[in-house]
Order: sequence, then C-alpha cells, then structure tokens
Amino acid sequence: MGTRSKFVNNLIIDLTSPALEIAGMINSVANGDLAKQIPLEINGQPLKGEFLRMAKESNQMLSKLRLFSMEVTRVALEVGTEGKLGGQAKVPGVAGAWKDLTDSVNRMADNLTSQVRNSGGVTTAVANGDLSKKITVDVKGEMLELKITINTMVYPSGRNNYCNIL
Repeated sequence: MGTRSKFVNNLIIDLTSPALEIAGMINSVANGDLAKQIPLEINGQPLKGEFLRMAKESNQMLSKLRLFSMEVTRVALEVGTEGKLGGQAKVPGVAGAWKDLTDSVNRMADNLTSQVRNSGGVTTAVANGDLSKKITVDVKGEMLELKITINTMVYPSGRNNYCNIL
C-alpha cells in the first residue's frame, strides 16, 4: 500500500506543480508583472505534453507583452516627454488586440508629430516676419481651438474669415 500511495502522491504533484506555476504567471500578469516565466522543468523533471506546450506558449506571449510594453513606453517618453517627434512603436509578431493597440499608439504619435511640426512651421514663419503661413493640419478639440487662434493671429484682418482660418 505504501508504494501505491507514493505513486499517487507523485502523480498529484506532477499534475499540480505545472498548474500552480501557470496560475502564478497569470496572477503576475494580472498584477502588471511581465517578468515571470514558467519554467520548462519543475522539481527536476522536464515538462511534457500539454503542460510543456502551455508553458512555451505562455512564455512566448509574455515575451511579446514585454516587448509591446517597452515599445509603447519608449514612444510615449520620446514623443510625449522628450519631444522627439516621429517615434513609432515596432512590435514584430503581434496580432489581434495587441496589433490594434500598437497601431493606435503609432497613429497618436503620428498625429501629434504632424500637429506640432505644422504649428512649429507657422510659428517660425511668424517669428521671421512671414504672416502668409497658416496651420493646415486636420485637428479636433483643443488643437482646433489653437489652430483657429494661431491662424487668426497670422492672417491680416482684411483676409480673416472662417474659411481662410481653417
């Protein structure tokens, strides 16, 4: 009976240990920690079958999430904080929602870059005495208010109508 109990106990450990590792990784991701990896060997034994497949796929997913996180953070710092315009996130191999998020971040960075560069060109022209330039980039919200204000300032009052401003 002792051998059978030992066998059953080992079987339970062999089944629960990988499941606990996977649960630990899921909990780490849920808490924003993308550093956790699922080991491919537990208690000195290599994972096999479905546990090995799940571990490899989970680790690959975590690698993509880490890269995505690093790229979005890099672009946000470059464009939003450091003023380095034109930055783009590059996340090879992502698909679905992660690709959509990457594309959205890149569109946001593109829009901000276009708006700032266009406004900067007009501001530079005004500083050099050229009042013939206007902001032409398509904008909305507060940026539209800024566009209208700047275009109103640079266009001589005789030519100041809403169509010319926009």
